[in-house]
Amino acid sequence: MGFWDLNTLKLDEFRPGIRSKVENGSSLTMAVMEIAAGKEGTAHGHSFDQCGYVVEGEIEISIGDEKRLLKAREVYFIPAGITHNWKTFHSSAKILDVVGVISR
Repeated sequence: MGFWDLNTLKLDEFRPGIRSKVENGSSLTMAVMEIAAGKEGTAHGHSFDQCGYVVEGEIEISIGDEKRLLKAREVYFIPAGITHNWKTFHSSAKILDVVGVISR
C-alpha cells in the first residue's frame, strides 16, 4: 500500500500494549506504533539507521548515553550500531518509525 491516513489506519496487536501497522520495502521498513502508557522496550542496537516522528503523546527515547522525552511533532535519528531504547510514562504514544534494512 502506498498511502496511509494516520487518523483512520487500522492497527493490529503486536505485543501486549503495542499495536502497529508495518510496510516492508526492499530497503526500508515503515511502521506506525501505538504504545500504551507504562511500557518499556529492551535496549538494543542494529546494523541499520532508524528514525521516527512522534505523532501523538510522549515517549522517552534513549540513544547511546542521551535520553530525551519527546512529544508530538518531535523526531529522533538513531545511527546504525548505537544502543537505543524507549519508554512511555503516564500517557501513550503513537510514533511513525522508519528503518533502513540490509538488502536481502
